[in-house]
Amino acid sequence: MDTYDCILTNTDTREFDKKIVSKEIKMKVLESGRVCGSAMNSQHWHFILVEEEDGIKKLFEDSKSGKWILNANFAVILATSGDLIIDGVKLSNNNYKTIDLGRVLQNMKLAAWNFGVVSCIYTVFDLESLRIDFNIPQDVTPSVIIGFGYPVKKVVGKKLRKHIDDIAFSERYGIPINSK
Repeated sequence: MDTYDCILTNTDTREFDKKIVSKEIKMKVLESGRVCGSAMNSQHWHFILVEEEDGIKKLFEDSKSGKWILNANFAVILATSGDLIIDGVKLSNNNYKTIDLGRVLQNMKLAAWNFGVVSCIYTVFDLESLRIDFNIPQDVTPSVIIGFGYPVKKVVGKKLRKHIDDIAFSERYGIPINSK
């Protein structure tokens, strides 16, 4: 699929078919996250591939906002660790981790969609239960869980989004971009 078309048609989907996603596609999804850029090339992320039924059930039980995960074919827990040190000074804000994980997340979602696999994310879960259930150490912080699977119904790719003129400006905020 063309990259631009992939971006324009990818939508969050919480309903998944029972069709199994191949190991090859799962590995490509993980690889697309691995190769993502990161602040100062810190590569501070960790991915936990959850594909066994028991693991998916644990994600369901630990979730506070993603109960739909129970129907996913597989999921990935995205976590971060470590601190960024520049010129011997530890950065006190972790915004770079959030930005980097967003980039990883988008890479994974688009790589999956390239193969017809849909996905959705959630970020509200019982942290301590998740740590216990997936053996996540205290120095590793889970941030987001992505569920994947083939769609139950055909994905049209139409998105309800604001028009570009409502969100993009020319040179300064409020100056129309005049895209029409």
